[in-house]
Amino acid sequence: MELTTGAILRRITETPLSTAAHKLATIILDGIAWKDGYNGLDRGTAAFTLAHLAKKMGVSRQHLTALLVELTASGLALVRWKPNGKFAPWLFRFGGNADADAAPDVVSSAGDTSLSRDSKNKNIFAGRIEIVNGTNVYRTPWADLIKAAKTSLACWNVDTQIIWERFLAFNRLRGNATVPAGFLLGFMRRWRAGSPTTSQDPKDGPAELRTYGTRVEELNELIRVAPSNNRGFHEADLCRLIGQAAYDARVRDVIRQFSCPRFAAILAVHGRAVLVGEISR
Repeated sequence: MELTTGAILRRITETPLSTAAHKLATIILDGIAWKDGYNGLDRGTAAFTLAHLAKKMGVSRQHLTALLVELTASGLALVRWKPNGKFAPWLFRFGGNADADAAPDVVSSAGDTSLSRDSKNKNIFAGRIEIVNGTNVYRTPWADLIKAAKTSLACWNVDTQIIWERFLAFNRLRGNATVPAGFLLGFMRRWRAGSPTTSQDPKDGPAELRTYGTRVEELNELIRVAPSNNRGFHEADLCRLIGQAAYDARVRDVIRQFSCPRFAAILAVHGRAVLVGEISR
């Protein structure tokens, strides 16, 4: 199957399918990336969670699974896989694309009038980003992409430089020196509206509020790094390594630093221990 919007759409209309399966196929087609790096995806690939697909279809998850099986067994040969963990979206691709890598780097043929053949309205996050402290986003290639992508996201009213600084801080905390450019788009998509850190300008609002927002963000990042399973075993491993007194002192320090409950402080202590290599996830 040729990798163009028109070619896949013609294959969908020509393939014997139920009405619901036809609708599902067109929804997946609508989410396909037509340039490498668009939305962080490879060309010819779409990304959806099953919950999102079920909502767009207006069907149950069980019915959606049956429709996906129908598309897989049909001439469309839909394939799906999940390379990025349990809670990441599924990736979808229509079959017959073995020669996709050999295809020219264009969105569609000249005869295909689909809007997908023009890339000027797409946000192409390709390449890699170096995590360098103190970088001015407007001296990088990413400022225009951030500005274009944030218009439909929760961070629409956040200054581009602030988004960039939060992204760099997020990756420095995890020890990343360089990351795929698609990570930047994913970071923006996970932005939480209404957070104290989403001020439009770093000078906006009281200093206490900005400081509080920074502390909350740092605490949340440490908790995310902490091992989520077998917390008791990790606590015992860390106590054997540094001693019970030192462990309790770390917990108290975190409680004082972030004004958080003891449970959150324990997770933050474990997160810091993971970052410095004292325990593993």
